[in-house]
This record gives sequence, structure tokens and C-alpha cells, in this order.
Amino acid sequence: MQDLATTLKAIGDSYPFTTRWHVKDLRRGAEAHHEGDVRAPSASVRKTSILMAALAAVQAGKLTLDEKVEMEARLQKDVASGTWRYMTPGCVIPFRDVLVNMIITSDNVCTQAVLERLGPETMDPYCHSIGMTGTNHRGLIPPLGIGWDHPAEAVATTTQSDQVLLLDLILRGSEDTEVAKRLGCTPDLCRLALDILSWQILRNVIPSLLPWGTKVAHKTGRGRRGRMDAGIVYDEGRPLFILSAATDWVPETMPDGLPGFAASFASIGRIARACWDTLR
Repeated sequence: MQDLATTLKAIGDSYPFTTRWHVKDLRRGAEAHHEGDVRAPSASVRKTSILMAALAAVQAGKLTLDEKVEMEARLQKDVASGTWRYMTPGCVIPFRDVLVNMIITSDNVCTQAVLERLGPETMDPYCHSIGMTGTNHRGLIPPLGIGWDHPAEAVATTTQSDQVLLLDLILRGSEDTEVAKRLGCTPDLCRLALDILSWQILRNVIPSLLPWGTKVAHKTGRGRRGRMDAGIVYDEGRPLFILSAATDWVPETMPDGLPGFAASFASIGRIARACWDTLR
């Protein structure tokens, strides 16, 4: 793991921006991180915790997966992520499908619908209760027009270590009732969460350099300052490793004239590939 950590840090250091990461080897139990405990903008990676809080509310009987949710016009205003912003207002879909769209297309119309039902003020207590002490949710969705140099505290924040912890709990909770209870869920609900995460459509970060068809249960994020992704990578149906990685202070244009977001994808994709090559 120490050799892998050295390799991952060298990959991050080869770019003129910050790359933070935390990796857990699921076969051997070893972990390593670089600035894994630094609080930074979470962007949509935070939606994995929103998913689990929603499933906990289902388990508690406060919500149901089949209840109908109207995609209201007011929820489409100032949304810059997902597909429901373009759909005809008034469509009605099950709450389950709202959760699916929140994750697999990072839909912020759906995210607002979920948070309004949970109550946004419930998210920090939920995260902190399961050990995600470096995570803070702020607002329903990020404000449009925020500057590149905005402080982290202007948006939701998390740490790479918190995201690895959450994914590890979901994975273990899918087979262990007591671990699932820590999330307020059942093993069946944890398995549903893993299924939803594995249906992710946006695969240009962690999965980008992995073999075609590699199963990754993950959630990506697109922030003004960088890109991020956190997920469980599988090898032949077995969980291989958990990786959470984020770039920060990424310039809009790199010195070679190419867009900074492409370098973000490359940095995290190379880190994921190095984990794959080393831990298999």
C-alpha cells in the first residue's frame, strides 16, 4: 500500500492543481490517503449521503419508495445538472425513480425534491451520526454563478475519507444487519443503494481508464473548482477497492491550452487505474 500511495501522490503532483484521495483495499483491509481529511467542496458526491438518508427515512416509515412525486416547474429554475430541467413540468414519477435520477444523472430537480421531503437540516445530523464528521450540507443545490475562487464554506463540503467511510458502510451493510442499522437501513436497502450507484451514467472519472464493462458503484461531482468521484470498484463481481478522489483549484485552461476539466478526469482516471493494476 505504501508503494501505491507513493505512485498516487506522484500522479496528483504531476498536475498544476490539487488532487486529494483516499483508497481502501477491500481484500487486504489496508488504506492510504493524501489530504483525505481536508474539507473541500463536495459537489454532487454528497448525493450518496442524501440517498442513504432518504432510504433511512423509508425504513423509518416517513417516506415510501412508491409514493408519487411531481416534477414541478419551480424545481427546474436555476438548475444546471441532470435531465428533468428540460422535461415538461407536471410529470409524476415514483420516489424510487427520483432517487435513481438524483444519482445516475446527478439530477438537481430530483435532488431538491428529495431534500424538501427530508428537510435539508436533517443532512448534517445524519452524516455526523454515522461518522462523516467532515461533511456539511449547505442549501438544496449549489448557487449558479458562483466564482471559481469561492471559499469552500460557500457550498456543501466533505472529505475523501468521509466518502470512503460511507461507501464502506453501505457495502458492509448490504450483508450485515448491524452495520445497515448504523445507516438507519436494512441490508436490502443497502443493496438497492449499491444497485443505484452501479447504474451511474457519468463514467468519465473513476471508470474512464478501467477495462470496458468494469462494475463501479459510484457518484461523480462537478464543482466550480474541480471534479470528484467516489466509488466501489469491482473485479469479476467482487469488490476490489473503494476510492474517493477530488481535484481542486483546477484552472479553466491548462498551460497547453486544453480545458482544465479534462486534466481533472485524467488525474482521477490515472489514480483509479493505478489502484486497479496494483490491487488486483
